[in-house]
Amino acid sequence: MAGCEAAWQIAQAGCPVDLYEMKPVRYSPAHKTEQFAELVCSNSLKASRVESAAGLLKEEMRRFGSLLMECADQCAVPAGGALAVDREEFSALATQRIKNHPNITVYSQEVTEIPQEGVTVIATGPLTSDLLAEQISRLCGGSLSFYDAAAPIVTAQSVDKELSFSASRYDKGGDEAYLNCPMDKREYEAFYEALISAERAPVHDFDVADPKVYEGCMPVEIMAQRGKDTLRFGPLKPVGLRDPRTGHRPWAVVQLRQENREGSLYNLVGFQTNLKFGEQKRVFGLIPALHDAEFVRYGVMHRNTFIDSPRLLHPDFSMKDRPNLFFAGQITGVEGYMESASSGILAGINARKRINGQAPLILPRETMIGALSHYISDESVTKFQPMGANFGILPGIEPHIRDKKERYAALARRSLQNIEEILNK
Repeated sequence: MAGCEAAWQIAQAGCPVDLYEMKPVRYSPAHKTEQFAELVCSNSLKASRVESAAGLLKEEMRRFGSLLMECADQCAVPAGGALAVDREEFSALATQRIKNHPNITVYSQEVTEIPQEGVTVIATGPLTSDLLAEQISRLCGGSLSFYDAAAPIVTAQSVDKELSFSASRYDKGGDEAYLNCPMDKREYEAFYEALISAERAPVHDFDVADPKVYEGCMPVEIMAQRGKDTLRFGPLKPVGLRDPRTGHRPWAVVQLRQENREGSLYNLVGFQTNLKFGEQKRVFGLIPALHDAEFVRYGVMHRNTFIDSPRLLHPDFSMKDRPNLFFAGQITGVEGYMESASSGILAGINARKRINGQAPLILPRETMIGALSHYISDESVTKFQPMGANFGILPGIEPHIRDKKERYAALARRSLQNIEEILNK
């Protein structure tokens, strides 16, 4: 997805592109056809409404001349309020457009070395071949994840402040970025019973070749099965904390850690999980302070090759240490089909600008593509996890709009106004 968009942006500007794709010589464990932009998990590209995060992202992509959005709109199938496509038609059309472009030369071979000269975009996805993954790992100083066992992320404004409190253990200070969500014995036991009986997502063989790899970040539902009090002596331990509402130590405490500089997102500490997304919302919503939590990212557990982008990349997707080398797609830490494609658009535009000796295009945080690019390059992000499009990563609007639909509509209008101003320049 990202590679197609990057190649298209560069080629459309009149620059010649050498595009390397290892299919059909070699396939990843997930890919089955020779086509480019192969959709593996779903044919849905998420919501269409511009007032949704996914819809806004797609509209921004259209305005930047996205190849894949043009293909998707031509291949759309009925899907209610979502944009879904005929998978085979979508991939075939994208492949045809790429291969027929006069400025793109396609090479069907596996790349095992990172080019040392010229301007290069690496968009090899979450299942990067082993040999190239080794090269990328060396280049990045070993900063390459081969699996993703991540905790959910919620918006700060959706956490019930009356049922949570900020405090450090033993009042030692230094934990201002944490919110504590207390539970009494009855609340904890209800949460525990729901957790151990919740439905889990299936795990593919190529996701986890060796389940022991997850021992260091064990899914919370697996940990819970070791005993009713395992969580209370682990990630939910209440030691050193006092609930200001009661003046006593809670029975259990879920800690939320600030995820970004603005403090608009919080991570559920120790809650790596493989529960189905609907189950995560149901079960974690039993935590009193999270009864109305807005999840911008659910916990996941699958193989997912991504680099430590906040340390390695600029917001134009170029490497800090090698400005002629760009990364794009899920390998940068953006999560989702269209998020990956959008990063390819920006990487392609900036690769083109690098070729022409021009200043990079850094999109503002008020746009969805810009917010994603700033998130993956934000050095203040702790324990970096991939992120998909959501309104929680956009700066808020003042004065604050309480109604969610009106707030999202206002954020979308602001974003598209920014895009139009940039394009008019």
